[in-house]
Amino acid sequence: MRVRQHFSRLQILWMTACLSVTPAISPGQGGAPSDPVTEAGLKFARVYALVEEHVSDRLNPDPIIFDGGIRGMLETLDPFSAFFDRQQFTMLQQQARGEALGFGSILYVTPGKVLVLETARGSPSWRAGLGPGDRIVEVNGQRVDSLSFPSLVQLLRRARSHPVRLGVIHPGHYVAQDFELRPAEVALPTVDLSFKFARANIGYVHISGFEGNTPEEVYNAIQQLGGANLKGLLLDLRDNHGGLVESAIRVASLFLKPGQVVLTVRGRAVKEKTYRSLPAPAEYTFPMVVLVNGGTASAAEVLTAALEEHDRAVIAGEPTFGKGLVQSIFPLPDKTGMALVTAQYFTPSGRSIQRPLPGTALEAGKLGLGEPTQFHTDDGRPLTGGGGITPDVPIPDVALDPWMSFLSAGGNFTSFASNYLTLHERIRRSFEPGAKVLEDFRQYLRRNNIRTPEEYWGADQSLLKLRIRVALLNLVFGLKAGNEAEMRGDPQVGKALALFPRVGAILSGPNAPSADLGFTAHRSQRAAVCARRADISCANTTNLQRVIHRR
Repeated sequence: MRVRQHFSRLQILWMTACLSVTPAISPGQGGAPSDPVTEAGLKFARVYALVEEHVSDRLNPDPIIFDGGIRGMLETLDPFSAFFDRQQFTMLQQQARGEALGFGSILYVTPGKVLVLETARGSPSWRAGLGPGDRIVEVNGQRVDSLSFPSLVQLLRRARSHPVRLGVIHPGHYVAQDFELRPAEVALPTVDLSFKFARANIGYVHISGFEGNTPEEVYNAIQQLGGANLKGLLLDLRDNHGGLVESAIRVASLFLKPGQVVLTVRGRAVKEKTYRSLPAPAEYTFPMVVLVNGGTASAAEVLTAALEEHDRAVIAGEPTFGKGLVQSIFPLPDKTGMALVTAQYFTPSGRSIQRPLPGTALEAGKLGLGEPTQFHTDDGRPLTGGGGITPDVPIPDVALDPWMSFLSAGGNFTSFASNYLTLHERIRRSFEPGAKVLEDFRQYLRRNNIRTPEEYWGADQSLLKLRIRVALLNLVFGLKAGNEAEMRGDPQVGKALALFPRVGAILSGPNAPSADLGFTAHRSQRAAVCARRADISCANTTNLQRVIHRR
């Protein structure tokens, strides 16, 4: 939504500020301002005055100044500086608090169908009794199946910030019930999944972003999984686009010793400052593997780099995004705001996280503080510069074949699961699709004129079973149950889990202490000795572990 009339006071204030500095130009200087800000302001004012006087139609000044002037100015700087209108700035503030205005439901939306996948505890949807598998058939009297997909999405977006009347069919029923919901502030947890691999006693925690409550959420999740008694932690930061850096520092403090450097900030108008790990409610010393990918960015990269460079965790997965910029938020009049890149982040070793961006003000990226050309961890392991974080152990994601990509993009698994549940008894959490379910799915595809090529059908059997199971668990037990099943079957997660017996060996560098006992200092004595002397028996043991884990 564009805000127009609300900008008038900001427009007046801004133009007054430009004009108010002109008396500082003393007579005799030819009226030429020497201040660059004044010069730029007067240029804009002259151009706007000519446009307003001579353009053929009457002007609406707000889109010219804000959409054209301010947004255009910021877009020339870099891809990250931005202007926020009133609605966008309110949403930004809610996000920083870990809240959003709405009903607390996660929906699956496809043409003609809206299914509830999850409802947040205490939210308006939860209090009304909505849950996984419920089908929304009417929104404010409009039938969902009578709307085009764009119209349906638009209707749902409009409805989330106003009182709404829903027609809902519960699983196993055929008659819709009416529900009236009023939007409210709903908590948005950033630790959206945590569970334990019971046999290995290793915890799994996924952080989707960094907001004000994230450190407490991470601490609570680890404590519920076993706390310091865990044998290891797999921290999943894939597709974590960042957030509040202060939050990432507090999360790092759970795993680092107090006082260790987490990052340094430097900018033209920002005084250089180094941030260190803080006293935390717990200082966990179990082995760690951090899983990253190309969607891991900003504050998530800050945390990743700190754990890597202090030899605290093995970084696995794919190279990260490379966004190491400080975006300062400046409130503007009339509840609008602006994000401006004001500085860069540098890791404990001095590396710049930011990758160069050709065609922008960030085209020439810095390698690091003081422009060193080589970087190392505390124990002397070499690191790569040039932006982003390169994993210690590369684990590429598994690419879907074209047929499986088509099935997933079309929402076929969720649609099949919805139909399946209307014809069968409620499944249990331990449900595993067998040959009969696969044949039902094949018949479902044929009824919907979707081919099942034999070359893909045979090769994708395991993945088909997993996707069907996840879709059914989503609709019966909620999104967390489905996500857990998906992560337990995720090939990247499986390979990252197999790294734990080798964490000590991977983290050992030339400066590692030779008298290191156990994992109290984050590596094992045996692994450290193996790495330092290239013992043949140790190497054979490591190779054997690799063979076992591949199987």
